[in-house]
Amino acid sequence: MGLSVVILAAGQGTRMRSTLPKVLHKLAHKPLVEHVIDCAKQLGADDIHVVYGHGGDAVPSTLSHCKVDWVKQEQQLGTGHAVAQAIPHIPLEHQVLVLYGDVPLSSVETLKNLIQLTRQSGFGLLTISLDDATGYGRIVRNEEGRVTRIVEHKDASEEQRLIKEVNTGILATSREMLAKWLEQLDNNNSQGEYYLTDIIAMAVADGISISTTSPLDEHEVLGVNNKRQLAELERAYQSQQANILMDAGVTLCDPSRIDIRGNVNCGHDVIIDTNVILEGDIDIQSGVEIGPNCLIINSKIEQGVKILANCVIENAVIGKDSKVGPFARIRPETVLSENTHIGNFVEIKKATIGNGSKVNHLSYVGDSIVGSNVNIGAGTITCNYDGANKHLTEIGDDVFVGSDTQLVAPVKIGNGSTIAAGSTITKDVGEGELALSRTKQVSKSGWKRPIKNKD
Repeated sequence: MGLSVVILAAGQGTRMRSTLPKVLHKLAHKPLVEHVIDCAKQLGADDIHVVYGHGGDAVPSTLSHCKVDWVKQEQQLGTGHAVAQAIPHIPLEHQVLVLYGDVPLSSVETLKNLIQLTRQSGFGLLTISLDDATGYGRIVRNEEGRVTRIVEHKDASEEQRLIKEVNTGILATSREMLAKWLEQLDNNNSQGEYYLTDIIAMAVADGISISTTSPLDEHEVLGVNNKRQLAELERAYQSQQANILMDAGVTLCDPSRIDIRGNVNCGHDVIIDTNVILEGDIDIQSGVEIGPNCLIINSKIEQGVKILANCVIENAVIGKDSKVGPFARIRPETVLSENTHIGNFVEIKKATIGNGSKVNHLSYVGDSIVGSNVNIGAGTITCNYDGANKHLTEIGDDVFVGSDTQLVAPVKIGNGSTIAAGSTITKDVGEGELALSRTKQVSKSGWKRPIKNKD
């Protein structure tokens, strides 16, 4: 039996106090609904249908990279009505799993268990017991403990509101039966909406047993209705990610002060200090140490690297046993080879730095190829932009570049050459040559410094 997943993402989310559709608010730097889509993909769903409405086409346009079927709910008439919009797109023989675009932390393991129960009984329902069940639909069971129906909080009696077991909204059943029950829904309730939960009583009336299971963690079924709940789930997610890293052997100086916003792969004996943000696809090899307050995006950090405090590294490769920082910025398309040193207040952009080379102080190297064992002095910049185009600077092996030097691209600096401090280099320098470019120093005796006019 194939699996179709329907994700309900049409709600306005008025309590978010935002013009942005609720499901586009971000958790771990990714829209809420995209977390749900990714979970559905991991389940091996044959097709995924996202029902959207509020915000017009903002949801599908923002998530155009997601390979899903977008189904528009023109009028928001309830969850039952929303699922009904997707039914025509689902193959007759499929099983249907209903998820919610504002419930981002449902685990693959929990949902696989629910699907398996559904294949055995014909209907699977995810429930949970809460100390405070206010606002949730209550699970009503008979004397034998079988589920008979769900009563929404606003329609529940005082006795029913004492029930702790509640509906999460996540359910699975066959497409054939689901379509039948949806056609029978009415909106005779306090909200005037077509409740998906009403199909539970219909299933029972048709002699189908409702199988229930519960998640291991309450956060798996919590939705986002306001910014406080969003922040709570952010912390829950980050705690999960920190635990995964520590279980893999990573030392986190403070697990409550790290943010994972993507996929992180770590080797052995990695140490990560506080307030580090890891975003996108990150590969951190064994023996790496990352200091506090660093941001690393879509980068590879090779074995034995030390990244000191307050560095930003984006779309770059940091070679084995290199040292970066503090306060360094490594911009996209940079490759640092083995044992390189990039120091404080240095910016590297779209450059390859050879083995053993050093750029230690207050320098900018962009659009450059730098050889091995090169020393670039403080205050050096590559002048790579002429106002219209970028140009390449090539520096050979064993070059010494003195402080406060400007290398005006395009320019080539030959192997073993030396650039004197304070030079502006506009022409190629040959191998082993010394290049100087300075104006003559003039000293005037008897000169008096201007005095500020007291008037």
